[in-house]
Order: sequence, then C-alpha cells, then structure tokens
Amino acid sequence: MTRRVSTRNASVQVWQAYLNNRTKRHRDGRFLVQGVRPITQALANDWPLETLLYRLGNQELSSWARELLDTTDVPQVGLVPELMAELGEKAASVPEVVAVAVSRQPELTDYTPGEPGEDAPVVVVFDRPNSPGNLGTLIRSADAFGASGVIVTGHGADQFDPQTVRASTGSLFSVPVLRAPGPAQVVEFRDRQVARGIPTRIVGTDEHAPSTVYDHDFSEATILVVGNETSGMSSAWAQACDDLVTIPMGGTASSLGAPSAGAIGLYEIARQRRTFAR
Repeated sequence: MTRRVSTRNASVQVWQAYLNNRTKRHRDGRFLVQGVRPITQALANDWPLETLLYRLGNQELSSWARELLDTTDVPQVGLVPELMAELGEKAASVPEVVAVAVSRQPELTDYTPGEPGEDAPVVVVFDRPNSPGNLGTLIRSADAFGASGVIVTGHGADQFDPQTVRASTGSLFSVPVLRAPGPAQVVEFRDRQVARGIPTRIVGTDEHAPSTVYDHDFSEATILVVGNETSGMSSAWAQACDDLVTIPMGGTASSLGAPSAGAIGLYEIARQRRTFAR
C-alpha cells in the first residue's frame, strides 16, 4: 500500500503531534522513529510499524531507503520534502524515511527476567529522568552492557519521545523499558524475583555512599538505581536500596551526569562478571 501526500492533511497533523505531544502519543499508542539505525533496529527486532513515511521529490533515495521500501510490507506514504523536513526535525537536511511505530508498554508485574540457577539478570532504574536525551543514552548503555531491562520511575521523560528514541540509537527496540510509580513497586519486583529463586539486590548510586562501586560484589542479580539528574538519590530510594555505592571522582566536577553514572555502574558489573570479550 502506497499513497502520496503533498498537503498538511489530517494524517500529517497527527504525525506532527507525535513529535512533542506526549498525551497524543500515549492516547494513540503511536510514536515516530527517525534515523537509519533506529529504523533498522526496529525492523530487526520485529517492532510493529504502522507506516513508513518517505521523501518524494527529484532527489534520489539512498540504496538503504530504496531497499527498505522495496522489501517491507509496511504501508508506505510519500510526503513532499517540506513535510518530511518537519517530521525529521533537522534544519540542515530532509530525512529519507520516518517510521510511525506502535507503542509497546510491558507491565512490571508481568516482568520476569532470568531463569533460576542459570543467570543473574541486571535491571537499571532511572528515577524521574528530566531529559529524554539522558533517558535514551541510559537505554543505549543498558543495551551495550547486557542489562535485561530499564525501569523508569515517577513522572519522568517519555521513552517514546523522538529525542529518547534517537539518543538510544535503536536500543529502545531491543531492551524492555518499563514504568513504575516509585520505589515500592521496584521492591515488589525484587521480592518476586527472589521468590522465583533469583537472589536479587537493589544497589543505588550515591555520592555519599560508604563504599565504592568497584569494591561492591555484583555477582548476584542486581537492580541498579540511578537518581534524578537534578536532585540525585531521594531518601525514599536510599531506604529501598539494599546497598549504596559511590563512584570516586577527581577534577573539579561536582557530580557525574546520571547517564554517565549508570554507564559506569553497568560497566563495572560487566567487568566483574567478564560478560564481554569483544
């Protein structure tokens, strides 16, 4: 199915709303995917795509875009360059393809990573992330270092915000991202994992913690908690954690950014377990 659109009709207005209207994205269960790698990763991970929007005009499409459009059965809509430029959000260039994807929102109550006696899954919690870009970056790190999933707590950034999707460079489509109101639900998740026969500890990163991240034993299943970018680890989270660790710093910086702290924690877990030998 292919059609061509040259005016800002009702469908185009809906797609444009997905760029910055979180309520509209969640109500429709749809979001936009921009960029070669995110779109490629969405297809590679069998993420449901509703429509592929592609650029019309005299400029020839790349071999990647042409092959994508020729080999997929996802419905396609051709848009004039002016409309594609608006959906791509890049002033300097017009995207070749933008995908309209269907949201997947798994429930934490149904989430059961790992198998008893076989592995020790790692899950990352990001508490009330302010920035969609920071959330996407942490999702990317979670994917890179083998985490089983990411839990976003509180009313933080939306994982389906275009900035999050771009910053994840497609990792959003390979790592489950779940939502939870706060620490209580994550503690319940930890208890369910323990009841399944997977010993699990909640470990928070905090600059005032008594021990360092590299002195902590991460051999057991771990829920790694990263605090809010502005306020850090809340008192409620500090009480919910089984352990608190700090990341030693030098220089004049007052603190690490939340995605950096999460990446360092994930790397240390992978290093201790010798997870990767790339």
